[in-house]
Amino acid sequence: MNKVIVEVYVPVMGKAYDVFIPKNKKLSEISKLLAKSISDLTDGMFAMTEDNILCDRITGKVLDINLSVADLKLKNGSQLMLI
Repeated sequence: MNKVIVEVYVPVMGKAYDVFIPKNKKLSEISKLLAKSISDLTDGMFAMTEDNILCDRITGKVLDINLSVADLKLKNGSQLMLI
């Protein structure tokens, strides 16, 4: 399968979303799509900006947007945080 399912936690909303993301895409593309999707789902309560970043939820480490999901070794069940 070319996709993994990850949990994306949005602290400002206090909610988490399960999302399928493609393994071959760079995180820069995925970050923008996630921010747009969550902004749409929350009727704009989550503000999509150029500064949104994805972090590992467990460690708090900011993920490198220049790497692909496969390069970052994200797998099913990985927990991310969108801020």
